Amino acid sequence: SVFNNMISPALANSSSTPSALWVGFGVNAVTVLLALAIAYIDKKASAKCKEDNQTTEILTQALLDREEIEEGPLQVDSKDISFSDDDTVSTGVPHLSDVKRFGSMFWLLSLSCLVVYGCVLPFNNVASGLLLERNYFTPPPADCHLTFPDQCTSGSLMVDGKTNPSFDTDGNVCPAEKSTTAPVLPTSLNITTTESSWKKTHYVFESITATDVDCGDKFWSDACTKDYCDAQKRATEKAGRIMSIPYFISAGLSPLLGFVVDNIGNRAIIASIAPLMLTAVHIQLATRSSSPVLPLIGQGIAYSLFASVLWPSVPLVVEKKLTGTAFGVITVVQNIGLVLLPLIIAAVYNHDGNRYIPNVEYVFITCAVFGLIVGVLINVLDCRTGNRLNNPSGEPDDDDNSEPVSQIVTMDDGCFIS
Repeated sequence: SVFNNMISPALANSSSTPSALWVGFGVNAVTVLLALAIAYIDKKASAKCKEDNQTTEILTQALLDREEIEEGPLQVDSKDISFSDDDTVSTGVPHLSDVKRFGSMFWLLSLSCLVVYGCVLPFNNVASGLLLERNYFTPPPADCHLTFPDQCTSGSLMVDGKTNPSFDTDGNVCPAEKSTTAPVLPTSLNITTTESSWKKTHYVFESITATDVDCGDKFWSDACTKDYCDAQKRATEKAGRIMSIPYFISAGLSPLLGFVVDNIGNRAIIASIAPLMLTAVHIQLATRSSSPVLPLIGQGIAYSLFASVLWPSVPLVVEKKLTGTAFGVITVVQNIGLVLLPLIIAAVYNHDGNRYIPNVEYVFITCAVFGLIVGVLINVLDCRTGNRLNNPSGEPDDDDNSEPVSQIVTMDDGCFIS
């Protein structure tokens, strides 16, 4: 994610958007090759383990046969056999229908995953545009006008290299040099000539908006609004660096937080703290125009905290044989959120006239608040079922009388045990 956020804008600006896409394709191709290599290694290891197990069984049987010859058949009283919570019991092949056996805690964790990750991953999809609108490429003041509103501002179409500066009502140049405000665009254009490198045969606009300007078209980037496109490129690259902050934080903190959680537990509590932090982060982004650095540091910490407790909690609330199925189901729930949230965000963005602030941020705030509510419910349920999530060991309290994760286990021979 950090690589993508920082390299993609720079590559697209220096070369082209298709070039950035091809780099992304190459990275994905490498991951496919690595997955195939992992599958090959796993297959070889499985075959070796199977061979070793067969050898062990032969040796064990030989020893048992020898002991039986020397001492007689071994008699075992069924009363002497007991099972503890830590014993591994063969429970047969899992079935998709076993999903119905997942308890309330698992579904609360899944719902928490949906809404909390909905505050983080979909945000990253729109973070560049949101940060440009909020901090790094803000619209110019209403009183800032071009000297010639119906002409290009800078570029090869300007005669003798002249520019078309903009001034405010006091006669001051606007926006200021090195400002985070976007340069002023022409109000209209009537360009009927063309060049081979331009995308269109004519450029006739009665009223120009920022969405009309395509800086991937050399007409805009080199010929007519070079100042605007150059400023946009610089702002885009800066926004890409800033939006990488949460992932820098996550990459550095996640191993440490995982170690801390293993030692102190408090998984359910942390699952409530993370959405609380995200609520504060997105309220700040929605209502203030200050630097986004501190809120994004907060988002990175919240993201790391949540990830460090969510995934390790899954095996604690389902049967051992259903762990893989549980991870699959919770990932499905997560991806449902990652499908629906961008659609909701796009609808809100379009409804507000292609603006992110504040209503798109309100969508993220809603998700974070809902995540906080679910986190509280997780803590209540965990308290009632022996504090399995909050205990460092992942085991219920010693004096707890609650029911275990699964009361009945089916044996391979069709028998049942409690």
